[in-house]
Parts: sequence; structure tokens; C-alpha cells
Amino acid sequence: MKPDKTIEKLLSGTPVVIVALGDSLTYGWMVSKGYLDYFKEKIYDKFPERKLNLINKGIPGDTSQGGIHRLRGDVLRYEPNCVLLQFALNDAFAGYSPELFKSNIEEIITGIKESSNSEIILVSSVCLGSDRENAFIEVFYSQLEELARRYELPVARVHEYWKKKISEGVDFKSLVQSDFVHPTSEGYRLMAEAVMEVF
Repeated sequence: MKPDKTIEKLLSGTPVVIVALGDSLTYGWMVSKGYLDYFKEKIYDKFPERKLNLINKGIPGDTSQGGIHRLRGDVLRYEPNCVLLQFALNDAFAGYSPELFKSNIEEIITGIKESSNSEIILVSSVCLGSDRENAFIEVFYSQLEELARRYELPVARVHEYWKKKISEGVDFKSLVQSDFVHPTSEGYRLMAEAVMEVF
């Protein structure tokens, strides 16, 4: 599934507004280039006629609950054509249940749908360093998959893309900073590649 209306506008040179709502992974924590910087470059390469306004509304430490509170001021007021929606890690490690996470993301989705014609892309966060950690966080990512099926939304499966690259020989440690969670610039580049797969 793809954001067909947004892609059509990018191809035709019609002005497009994309808002990215999320946490530190959207913000681009502690790097000179985050995933949205790489994503913008890739959009410019793929769609030479594009007229793109890409708005970064990532806040480090934020959760899906914060996303609900920020929806009107940080997303809807820009009248976006497309919203990139990325949460999960902070919710999981702050003790939110997968069910509450799902309910919050659903509230954001329905809030966007009720107030705009924006297309929505659900963006998973990164994979982690151990099988146990991945099993824990992937319960949250599975909530995104359920919502994508219910609302017929595209999903950028960043965690799966990272796993694929690691299986092909990329060193996990090259993708993460010293906390083993936040991506390096190379990790963010792969994150952008994963998002581009839906475009």
C-alpha cells in the first residue's frame, strides 16, 4: 500500500506538505543528519518536479500520548497532504501497555481522518540489540500492523529493514549510538530507505 495521492502530487509538481510526528527518532537525536534529512534528499532525487514542505515535529522523549496532545498544533494546522507517524520505543520503555499504545495511535489516526484529507503512513522504530528486546518491542509494532489493516494505511517497517541489512552483514553497532537505541547517521540513512519503500 502506498500514499498514492501524495505520490501523484510529487510527480506533478503540485505543492506537498508532509508532517512527521514522532519522538527522538523523528527529531534526529544527536546527529547532523536525521532520517528526515535523508528522506528529503531521496524524495528530491526520485521526484525532480516536487514542491515539498517537510515539517519535522519530532520531540525527544515523547510518547503516543504526547502525540495526541500535539495533533492540532503540530500537525493539523499545517493542513498536510501526508503524515508520517512514528512512536513506540518511549511508550514501551515508559511502561505503557501495547493496548494503550494502540488506542493512542488509533486516536491520532482518527483525529487526522476526521479533520483532514491527509494520507497517513505508520512508521515503526528501529530493531534492538537482542532477541529478547526485539520480542518485547515487536509486540508494539504489531499494534501498528493491526491498525494499518483496519484503516488501510501503508507501513514503513524500519525495524524489519534494519534486520534485513544486519542479516546481509551490516554491523548493528554501526547503526546505533552508545545507548544502543538511537541511530547513528548511518542508522538514520537506513531508516529513510525504509520509509522510501512506501513511496
